Amino acid sequence: MTDETNKNGPEAAVPEENVKAAAPEKPEAETSAAPDPLELAKAENAELRDRYLRLAAEMDNLRRRTERDVRDAKAYAVAGFARDMLAVSDNLRRALEAIPAEARESGDAGFAALIEGVEMTERSMLAALERHGVKKLEPAGQKFDPNFHQAMFEVPNSEVPNNTVVQVVQAGYTIGERVLRPAMVGVAKGGPKVVPTESETPAG
Repeated sequence: MTDETNKNGPEAAVPEENVKAAAPEKPEAETSAAPDPLELAKAENAELRDRYLRLAAEMDNLRRRTERDVRDAKAYAVAGFARDMLAVSDNLRRALEAIPAEARESGDAGFAALIEGVEMTERSMLAALERHGVKKLEPAGQKFDPNFHQAMFEVPNSEVPNNTVVQVVQAGYTIGERVLRPAMVGVAKGGPKVVPTESETPAG
C-alpha cells in the first residue's frame, strides 16, 4: 500500500469514469407514456360500430331495391303483351266505327248479333287488361300533357283555353305508373292562354 491509499481508503482508487458508467440508466419506456388500453379499445369499438352502421345501411338499401325490382317486374311483366293486345282492341273499335248508322238501324237480327259480339269482345279485352293494371286515358277536355299525350294536329278554337285536348284520334293507356301508349290527340289553338298555378310556376 502507498501512502495515498492509506490516506483515502480503498474507494479512492476507483476512477471517476467507472463510477459514472456503473450508474443505472432509466428505461426508455419510462420517458414516453405508453398507449392507454382503454382508449385503444374505445377507438376500435367506434370503428367497428361505424362499419356496422354502414353495412346495415347498405343492406337496407339493397332490400329496398330488390323489393322495388320485384314489384316492378310483377307490375310491368305484361307490358309488351298488353301493348300488342291494344292493337287488337283498336282493330275491333275501327270495325265498329266503320259500320254505317243505316246498317245498325236496319233491324237485321243477324247483323245486330254480330255487332253486339264485337262490342262484347272489345269490352272483355279491355276489362282483362284493366285487371292487370292497364287503364285507359281520358284526355278530352284536359290540358295537353306531353307525358301522356301526343299532339297530332291543332284545331282553331277560341272558345277553350289554348292547348286543351279537343279531339282524341287514338286512345292512350297507362300500366301502373308508366305510360303504355300515349293518347294521340288534337289540341285547341287560338283560345285564351292558361295562367299557370303556383305548383306549375317554376321557382325563381
